[in-house]
Amino acid sequence: MVIGLRQFVARVGNGAGEPVLDTDNGEELVHVQPSVSLALGNRAPESPGTLYITTKQVIWLSDVDSAKGYAVDFLSLSLHAVSRDPEAYHSPCIYTQIETGADEDVSEDSDSECNEVLDLSKVTEMRLIPSDASQLDTLFQMFCECAELNPEPIEEGEEEGQNWVFSADQLEHEAGEGDDSEWHFPQNPTNSIGHSNSDHDLARTVLELQINDQRFEDAEEMEQVSDSSHHHHQ
Repeated sequence: MVIGLRQFVARVGNGAGEPVLDTDNGEELVHVQPSVSLALGNRAPESPGTLYITTKQVIWLSDVDSAKGYAVDFLSLSLHAVSRDPEAYHSPCIYTQIETGADEDVSEDSDSECNEVLDLSKVTEMRLIPSDASQLDTLFQMFCECAELNPEPIEEGEEEGQNWVFSADQLEHEAGEGDDSEWHFPQNPTNSIGHSNSDHDLARTVLELQINDQRFEDAEEMEQVSDSSHHHHQ
């Protein structure tokens, strides 16, 4: 279920504290990045805080206000990208789009995000601005890796024709599960799209035809035998 951005105040430890993770369900901390400002929607950036990337979500905790923190599940992030264009935003940042789970038809009042009271359920954009811009690529890589750990659940009715995106690792894993595996992919999957008529497939098709021919011949022989025995009894 997509729940979008939410408040996060569960901290533990001394000082500013660290987020309380759902370790019972296997959540693990992957990366900690201090001195990261956070901007929600078109609001001004918050005072710097610490960014925590886990196997399930992105958590930002304010260093200034211990009661202020935000979190968003990777399942709710529809897009993440590195933004270095000063015309797009005045600081290099990780730009993310958030699925809120609210009705798409509800038109967002852009002014509402500028008011003091922030409705998190309507925030569809979040920017993470590290004080050290050289960390952007590292953060982006972390986002990519953790997003892969949280594949989008397949809804009913979407099972067919939707799962044609495989990573190279998955392809090699599938192909290496046994010699009789029906999956045979070339090493470079990008060149294999739409080219299923490989020599292997052709050879297998010919073999199946030969087997079928053999079956037909056997069937004819059986008919002849039954006919002859039938005549014999007369």
